[in-house]
Amino acid sequence: QVQLAESGGGLVQAGGSLRLSCAASRSVFSFKSMGWYRQAPGKQRELVAALSTGGTANYADSVKGRFTISRDNAKNTVYLQMNSLKPEDAAVYYCHALNNSFFNFWGQGTQVTVSS
Repeated sequence: QVQLAESGGGLVQAGGSLRLSCAASRSVFSFKSMGWYRQAPGKQRELVAALSTGGTANYADSVKGRFTISRDNAKNTVYLQMNSLKPEDAAVYYCHALNNSFFNFWGQGTQVTVSS
């Protein structure tokens, strides 16, 4: 069973930065992609950023230029560096992994709160 362990959420003022981490229980190369989704109260879960095994990154338009997804292969960990945070970025952030059979794995979520 794959486990994804997130960390790094918290409270930050608008304009500040946070870095989320997601440690996988197996090699990141066992997945087609890994990334981050978020869900704010009353809203649907949405893709924030994803990184393919080959290294291609995709971002939601709302975070382009502010968020950066990266990976440490040796640590089986994916990161989300979030800069210039806005109140609308506040949400529960979920680590996601898609395996080669197109099965989705999810972390337990980490809360990001942005004060204005």
